[in-house]
Formats: sequence, C-alpha cells, structure tokens
Amino acid sequence: MAHVESSDVKETRMRVAGIEVPVSIVPRLAKEGYRGRFSTGLRGLLSGMRLTLGYFFGPVITQQYPENRKTLKFPERYRAILKLKFVPMKEAITSWDFKRRDEGLPKVDAHTLRTWLRGYEEVKYHKCTGCGNCEKACPNGSIKVITRYGEITEDRELDRFIWRMDSCMFCNACVQACPHDALEMGPEFENAVYDRRLLIYNLNTQAGAAARFVVEEEAEMRRKMMAPREVCGGPIPLNGHYLPRVEPLQVVPLLDGPAPENAVAEVAL
Repeated sequence: MAHVESSDVKETRMRVAGIEVPVSIVPRLAKEGYRGRFSTGLRGLLSGMRLTLGYFFGPVITQQYPENRKTLKFPERYRAILKLKFVPMKEAITSWDFKRRDEGLPKVDAHTLRTWLRGYEEVKYHKCTGCGNCEKACPNGSIKVITRYGEITEDRELDRFIWRMDSCMFCNACVQACPHDALEMGPEFENAVYDRRLLIYNLNTQAGAAARFVVEEEAEMRRKMMAPREVCGGPIPLNGHYLPRVEPLQVVPLLDGPAPENAVAEVAL
C-alpha cells in the first residue's frame, strides 16, 4: 500500500448540505504493481513478526515448572495472594512455655521446634490497626476486618482479618488504600485446595494491637496484649452464614491436644 505525504494534502472548505465544513483533498495515488505490493506486504509481515522471530531464534525463556520451583522468580508486581506484613521478633521461652508446648510438639514443624530448643521462638506481630480502609476499598467485598477493644491499649485492635480468595480479583486496591503499609500482594501462586471452604480464612494468626505499639513493651506484656487466632476460625464466610450445602469446618488449634476425626488442623493450612 502506497503512503501519502502530509505535504501533498490540501486543506479547503466546501459546502455540504448547505453547511460549510473543512475538507482535506488527498491526491489520487498511482496503482502499485505486483512487485510493489509484494514488497510492501513483506515489510509489514516482518515488522509484525519481529518480536516473535526474536523469541524463536533467541534463548529459551520458558519457565520449566515445577522442576525449577526453588529458583523460580516472578516480576515485582506479580500478584497471587494477599498477605499481612509482619514485624518479626525473637521471644525467650520460659519453663512454663516449654511445659505448655510439650503437649503439641508432634504438630509443630521442624523449624519451630529447632528455635524452641535454642531457647526462643520467632514471633511475628502484624502492622494492621483495624482501620478498615482496605475493606472499604475492596470493590467486591472480599475483605472483612473485625476489631476488638484492647484492655491494655484502651483502643481499637485487630481481631480477625478475613480474606475471601474465592472472590478476590487481585486488583491491589486494598494494598493501595492501607495507610499503615500493613498489606502486600505476594507471588505464592500454589494456592489450590480440594475444599472451597479453605479459600476463606484469616490472614492474622494473632489478635491484638499493631506492631508499633507491641514491640515497645516488655515480653510479658506483649504476651498479654496478643491472643492466638485460628486460620479458619471466627465468623467465616463474611456474610455470617455458612456456604450453601457445605458444613462448617471443625478447626483445631495448633497445640490443643489430639485432633478429632475429620478435623482440619491449623498446621495443615
């Protein structure tokens, strides 16, 4: 196809249906021959295939999943799961703590058990204040923030941060709306489950004040300020009713003795 130079186009005004309108007069183009049409088409094809041909003759960049699971890297903006941001701290374990945890040692992962034997445990305190901005920003109601009154802080504290992965569209609006930098989208994409009830769960494992209030206190006071929360415990799903034709989950806390039959243990989530 031949091209028209802008300098060859003439601007004028004509009357159309009694109204004067601006008109561009384009010169008639000479008809191209067979060779001209062939070369023009070939240039257009090569221009469109430039990226494809570069990948065809270049090195292979296909991710060999799951063989490369340990070295798999994702772009910084890749969004696959919503997470709370935590401030990690090492808490010393007392003899009373060892006695309490000894009943549930078979349910504890190797990393946690190793830290206990060294005389401390890794505790993570969330940064969420329970302001609810993320819940208001969510366009399809996939977040429910439940707060409680803290007797020590005498202020609002996070009780449960419930997230519905089954209805989330990963738009990142909640992360952008958080004024305390307490949320983030992570690249962990292996989130498939056999039970759809497991797609609705709490993001926080402890209820209490935000980390900036907790880390300033002594270890004993920090324990009093926080309370454990089960992954699938609390008012789930968000509307306060169980899913249609689906029985509620029987959640077993991590260290509360043997699990009943057909129960879902917290450590498995």
